This record gives sequence, structure tokens and C-alpha cells, in this order.
Amino acid sequence: MASRTRRHGAPKAARDGSRRPRLPLRLLLPVLVLVSLMAMLMLRGYVHSEILADHRVQPPAPTDRVPEEILEGGPVIDTRGGRTDSLSVPDHRLVLTFDDGPDPVWTPRVLDVLKKHDAHAVFFVTGTMASRYPDLVQRMVDEGHEIGLHTFNHPDLSFQSKERIDRELSQNQLAISGAAGIRTSLFRPPYSSFADAMDNKSWPVTEYIGSRGYLTVVNNTDSEDWKKPGVEEIIRRATPKDGKGAIVLMHDSGGDRHQTVQALDRFLPGLQKQGYEFTNLTEALGAPSAHSPVRGLDLWKGKAWIFLVQAAERITDLLVVGLAVIGSLVIGRFALMLVLSGAHARRVRRKGFRWGPPVTEPVSVLVPAYNEAKCIENTVRSLVASDHPIEVLVIDDGSSDGTARIVEAMGLPGVRVIRQLNAGKPAALNRGLANARHDIVVMMDGDTVFEPSTVRELVQPFGDPKVGAVAGNAKVGNKDTLIGAWQHIEYVMGFNLDRRMYDVLRCMPTIPGAVGAFRRSALQRVGGMSDDTLAEDTDITMALHRDGWRVVYAENARAWTEAPESVQQLWSQRYRWSYGTMQAIWKHRRALVERGPSGRFGRVGLPLVSLFMVLAPLLAPLIDIFLLYGLIFGPTEKTIVAWFGVLAIQAACAAYSFVLDRERLAPLVSLPLQQILYRQLMYVVLLQSWITALTGGRLRWQKLRRKGGVSAPPGMDAIPAQRSVGAMDGRRPVG
Repeated sequence: MASRTRRHGAPKAARDGSRRPRLPLRLLLPVLVLVSLMAMLMLRGYVHSEILADHRVQPPAPTDRVPEEILEGGPVIDTRGGRTDSLSVPDHRLVLTFDDGPDPVWTPRVLDVLKKHDAHAVFFVTGTMASRYPDLVQRMVDEGHEIGLHTFNHPDLSFQSKERIDRELSQNQLAISGAAGIRTSLFRPPYSSFADAMDNKSWPVTEYIGSRGYLTVVNNTDSEDWKKPGVEEIIRRATPKDGKGAIVLMHDSGGDRHQTVQALDRFLPGLQKQGYEFTNLTEALGAPSAHSPVRGLDLWKGKAWIFLVQAAERITDLLVVGLAVIGSLVIGRFALMLVLSGAHARRVRRKGFRWGPPVTEPVSVLVPAYNEAKCIENTVRSLVASDHPIEVLVIDDGSSDGTARIVEAMGLPGVRVIRQLNAGKPAALNRGLANARHDIVVMMDGDTVFEPSTVRELVQPFGDPKVGAVAGNAKVGNKDTLIGAWQHIEYVMGFNLDRRMYDVLRCMPTIPGAVGAFRRSALQRVGGMSDDTLAEDTDITMALHRDGWRVVYAENARAWTEAPESVQQLWSQRYRWSYGTMQAIWKHRRALVERGPSGRFGRVGLPLVSLFMVLAPLLAPLIDIFLLYGLIFGPTEKTIVAWFGVLAIQAACAAYSFVLDRERLAPLVSLPLQQILYRQLMYVVLLQSWITALTGGRLRWQKLRRKGGVSAPPGMDAIPAQRSVGAMDGRRPVG
């Protein structure tokens, strides 16, 4: 994992006013990945006749415009070059034809029977099947059989425009060229029958097909094997009378063809004994071969097409597996969260529950601040109103907006300001830790507001000597906007339920930077806050687990934080979180094999975090990709029902989490819109994080622009008016 020491602030180019043109790669690469996956699905749908397929069949039409010589002629119709010729197969010659293949199950069996009895046939293949099973097309050619076109998607051409007919022919040829390196001049229309079934709708199509250089082949002996009438009946219907030649229609695809294979194995030797020859069509007619080699650009186009189709097939198979995996992960996570979060709530809310002796000694509150002028006064005033004895250390990390001066001018008792050159949040926290006077240290963000009881509730778990850190209940303070409401749902439904679950499992992965408490001795044992990752809160939490400390969740230690209010800021924040989490997992990967007190986190916590916070979000876009696919290409009704079913489950889980967290249910009105818009944004952010991680890219720590919109929660006591700097507990701020 790539990591770097981070500094607050904008790049130098932005500070000095210059701007460098740059491509929005953070958006481009993830979107390209999602678009590529969707393109693969669409290609797969196209070659499976799920997209642009036309299954209409033209009813019989009048025949007065069809020439008599066609209606009364043979099964081979030649309209090339303006001709109107009808050809028949000579006596004692049989041309076996197989439609709709190749099929991966039945075509090899048909080919085996033909090879066994030294017989040849004509396979009229569709482009969809030839694209999916090119090896079978190559085998047909290698074993001396002829190939004919049967369109790409098997539509009734009587309904189609000339442009669609041309596309069906050219794409069918493209598939055959890529599969076997040949072109063919033979064509059989879908849903065709005998020559006397030609009518005013199909005849113009036949004429146009001839103008494109193709010989139209129908049949005059139909085995009707698709009806599965039984082996004996198939043989009877396929056998011509009085030694006449015939073109026999059979199928090697489109369903169960075991009767066709069995009938063929008896039909061939039986008629060979009667003097029949089973030859290719051009051999039977004494005509030049229907095949011609394809070379140059056309050959490479065909091979490229086959490659793309094969890639789409394999990628789609992987996506389906991924969809099953993400479905299992989502259901498993929901089940774990609901069961274990309920167990956590019952445990900590039962009458008489205590972590240990009440914690009443003073604590140090560290507030790292960089350009928090709009927020810092609300933050500090909320701390001074605490009902637990505290000292407040505001560590100004090289702010340029007067953050330190604002705090100093407030003149509040028990509040100190520590100044340092800009060095990043971990360095600021370590500086505050070195200056803290008490054994328990609370850490928070400079844009966060505490309730009067927050610190008291946060430190009570330290009554248990095994507890090394406590996660508080971070809440969105600016949830009156749509983006804020979506994040509010995410915080309550996701983060806090997660923390309850991980608390019960004793493998809490993250102490939120907005509200967390630590034993000073525990922090010192693991070396303090590290800048190895972009998620120092996750990093330190994992380090504490590996050192054998217990990390718990205090649901009543509420803190109100200012969530990003624009898509850009939200993107920057979540990108940092996602990438930082990956870095922390990679940094602490040895926990998987460690034993002793830290082994539980390695055996349970790290795998769960990797599954739920890294792998699951990576695969989660598959749900919406297949949803979009189903909405557009079907089955639309079932897709809509499934989506609303999943939404109902999510709504029920969200309502449960809101009730558990004692929140009003009104924000859940925006849940459907969150699932449609907000979740997709998070997908792209995570994909970007994966790309950054895999390519070894570097990421700057980005400062969010604050508006200072989170004020003290209702019911907080008013703070006395500002005092002089000299009144700060009789001490000057540390500089």
C-alpha cells in the first residue's frame, strides 16, 4: 500500500494562484471500469438474444407475387444476379441440414455420429451461437461439413428492414470468419419451410438475399425433430420416397436433441445400405464450394469479435459469481448487525449495567485544528459546558485563518492553545498527547460539538482496566440538506450498527476521529498516532487490538459533526477514508497469523473488515449493474419487484437502527433516493481507492471547507461571555 506523510492545505500551485490543466482521473478511471462492465453485460445480452432480438413470426401471406417455378421447384433458390432459378438434389443424394446451432451439448454428439458413419452435412449456424462456441464451428469445417448463415439473432426477416437484414448477414459472417476463417455463400431464413411456402412477404426478402450474393436453401423433407415425436417417427419423416434426393431439416440446438442424435445414428447406416450418399450441398449439386477463405483485415475483425464475445462470457460468469458473493455478504452483514446490535443494546441498557467503578477523574480533550475559524468557537464552548472535569487542548496545526487567536480571545478556563507548524493531524494529536496532564485522553475534530454528557459517557468504560479505547456515537449535525440527510442515514444505519456489532465481537476496527477516548498508557505503548496511513483513527485502533487492549462502543457519548455539504467534499472525504482503511488493513495484515490476546482481532476483526468494508463495497456495484440490465432488457417486472423487495428489507433495517439509536424516522423518506444516487457515488469512490491502491498511487490529505453550521445541541447551558486571554487558568497558551 502506498502511504505518505500528509499535510493540511492546498497544493502549492493552488496557493500561488497558478492552475495546471489536469484530467479528472479520479472520476474517469472508476467510471471507465463501471462502463466497461456494463458494456460486457450488454454484449453478452446481445449474443444471447436478450438485446435487440425480434421474436415475431409473420403469419402466412398471399403467394400471387411469387414465381410459379419457385413455388413448384426445388429447395435451393438462386436469385443471384437477377436470376430466378430453382434447384433440386439428385436422386439417392441426401443433404442433412442442422439449424440453430452450434450447441455445446448436442452439436458435438451430432458431429460424432456423422463422423462415425462417414457422412457430411450442412450446419446453418446463428451468429449468436457461433460467437459463443467458435471451436464447434472450426470443428465442422475441419471435418468437411459446410457452414451456412442462419442470421445473427434468428429474427423473421419478413419484418425487418434492408438495413437490419444486412446487419444480420454481416454479423453472422463476422462470427463465422472469426471462428473458422471462412465466408459462406449459403443462407437459410429463420422460420422457413418448403419452397411452396414462399409468399409475398418472404419472396422479396429472398430476392434481396440473392442480390447480396447468397444461395437460399430451404428443405423438402422435414424430420420435425423439434417436436420430439420419437426416434422412429423422426426417421420416418426424414426418409425420402422412391429413392429421390432431398434436403433434410434437423436441429442440433434449441432444446433437448437426444432423440435427434439417436435417430441419426440409425438413420445414416439404414439409408446408406439403400444406396444413399450423405454429402455437402455443393457436392450434391456439382457446384463450387460454398466456402472461401477470409484474410487480412476481415479475418482480424472476426477474431477480435470472437475474443470480445468470449471475454464478455467469462467476465459475465465472474460477475454472476460476484453478485452471489455480494448478495451473501450483504445478507450476512445485515443479519449480524441486527442480531448483534440488538444484543449490544440489551446488554448496555439493562438495569444495573456498569463497566466498573465510575470514572470521575479529569480527562484531557485534544482538539487538532487547521483553519477551523468557522467552527472552533462552537466546539470549544460545547466542551467547556461538559459535566465532567476536563482540560481542553486546542492544537493549532499552522492555521492561516486565525483559529488559535479565536480560541485565545475566548479566554475560557481550562482551555489551552498549542501552536505548531503545519505537520498534519497525527502530529498535532501527538503534540497534544505530550502536553496532556491526565491519564485518559479524548480526541475529537475541530468541527465537532459535544453534548454536556458526552465526555462523561465516553470515559465510563475505562472502569474496566482491559479497555484501552472507546468509540463514541458520531452524528451528523447538518442533516437539514439532502446530502446531509443521506449521510445521517449512513451514520445511524451503517457506522453505529457496525460499532455495536464489532463491540459484541470484540474487534472494533475504528475509533471515529470525531469522538473517541484512549488510555494514555495504551497510546504510548503502541507509539502514539501514526501518519503511515490516511486513516490514523483506524490505524491506531488496530494497533491497540494487536497490543491486547479491548476497544468498546459508548452509545450515549454523542458528538455532532459537520458532514460534507457538497459532492466534491464528500468525494474527497470518503476517498480518503476508503484508501486509508485499505492502507491500515495492509499495515496490520500480520494480525492474521498472530496469537495471544491480539489473535481475536486477526482471526475475526480483520477478515470481517476486509469483507464488509473493502470487498463488499467493491462488488456492490454489481447489484445496480444487473438492476439496470434487468430494467432495460428484462425481465423488467421481476427486476422491479426484486429491487423493491431489497429496498423494503433495507428500510426495515434502517428503521430498526433509527429506533435503536433513538432517532426520528422522518429522514428515512429519502432512503429510496439515497439508494439510487448516493450509493452509486460511494461505488465510484471505492473503485477509485482500489485503483489508487493497486497502482501504488499517492493521495494527499485534503482539508474540507467548513461552514460552521453545527452549533451546540439543544438544552446545553449557555457559556459565559468571552474573557481575556490572561484569564485562561492563570497560564499562557503554549506556542
